[in-house]
Amino acid sequence: MRKILLFLILLCLPFSVQAFSSNAKSVVLMDMDSKRVLYSENPHYKGSVASISKIMTALIAIENGDLAQTITVGDEVLKAYGSAIYLKAGEQIKLEDLLYGLMLRSGNDAALVIATHIGKTEKNFVKMMNAKAQKLGMQDTLFRNPHGLDEEDGGNVSSAYDMALLMSYAMKNENFQKIVKEKYHTVKTNKNVYKWKNKNKLLFNYNYTTGGKTGFTKKARRTLVTSASNNDLNLTVVTIQDGSDFSDHQKLYEEAFAHYQNYTILNKGVISILGEEYYKNNDLYLRSDFTYPFTESEKETVNLKFKLTKKREYKNDDKVGEVEIYVGEKNIHTENIYVKIAKTKLSLWDKIKNFIKGS
Repeated sequence: MRKILLFLILLCLPFSVQAFSSNAKSVVLMDMDSKRVLYSENPHYKGSVASISKIMTALIAIENGDLAQTITVGDEVLKAYGSAIYLKAGEQIKLEDLLYGLMLRSGNDAALVIATHIGKTEKNFVKMMNAKAQKLGMQDTLFRNPHGLDEEDGGNVSSAYDMALLMSYAMKNENFQKIVKEKYHTVKTNKNVYKWKNKNKLLFNYNYTTGGKTGFTKKARRTLVTSASNNDLNLTVVTIQDGSDFSDHQKLYEEAFAHYQNYTILNKGVISILGEEYYKNNDLYLRSDFTYPFTESEKETVNLKFKLTKKREYKNDDKVGEVEIYVGEKNIHTENIYVKIAKTKLSLWDKIKNFIKGS
C-alpha cells in the first residue's frame, strides 16, 4: 500500500479577515466542504426566511421519494397562493419535474403537492423537515410549512448560518445539484406544457455559480442562498434582508476566490508517524482526506498532534488513536486513526509443516 508521510512541521497558513462586506441584515459566506465561515455578520439572527425554506423541501423529497414517479395533483393545490407554477387538480406530473418547479420558479403549489405526496400530510412532512434540521445541527431553525409563506402561521424561522449548513449538505446530493444549476426546464403534462426559467439571476451573470434559491415575503424581505465553485473551493452565501443580494453574493465570491485556496492537511490511506514504535509491525491509516481553506497572507500555524492508545489487544480496522489539527491553540478538526494488521510471512519450514498437515 502507498505510504503517506504526515507532516508534524508547522505550516505558514492563513487566518485573517478580508475586506468582505454586504448590505444584508444577516450574512454568511461558508466553505461547503470544511464548513469554515469565511465571513459573517449576525450569522445567528433568527427571522422568517421565506422561500429559501424550499431547499429543505426539495432535500426531503429527494431523499425520501422516487423522482421518476408520476404524481396526480390533489385538492391540496387549491390552498396554494403567492408564487406558483399553476398546477391543476388531476394533473399528472413526475416528482422530479415538481422539484424543478419548486426550485426554479418557487412554486408554492408544487411545495404542497410534494409535501402531501412524501409525508401523506403536510403536517407530517413538516415534522420530517424539522427532524432533518436537528440532524444537521440547525439549532436556529423551526419549519412550520413546506413553502415559506409567513402570513398565516408565522412562517419558517432560521438563520443565515443554519441555511448555509443546509445548502452545504444539500449540494452533496447529485440530484439536488442537477436541479438547482438548471437555467431552464420544460415539462409536458396531461394538462399543460410548462417552460420555466430559473429565478436565480446569478446563474446567468456569474460563471462560477452552481445553484441556489431565491426568497421574498413582505415580512422576510429578500432572502437568497447561492453556491459557487472555483479552484477547488466550493462556497455558499446566504443573505437575509438584503436589497442588493445578487450583487453582494457575487462580490463575496470574488473576494473569497481571490484570497483563499484549499490546502490538503490530511490524506486518506496509510500513514507514518515519526517516532511511533508500538504499532510499527502493522499499518496505521486514515479513512478520509481533510482539506481547509486558507489565505496566503495569514501567518497562523497549523500543527498536527497524534494521540495513540497502546491497546494490548486489537483487531483489524480497530480505532487506535486520533490526529488533531490545530491552528494556533484552536482545534479545527479531529480524525480517527485505524490499524491494519499486517499479514505474517511464513518461513519455509512453516510452509512445509502446513503442507504436511494438509496432506
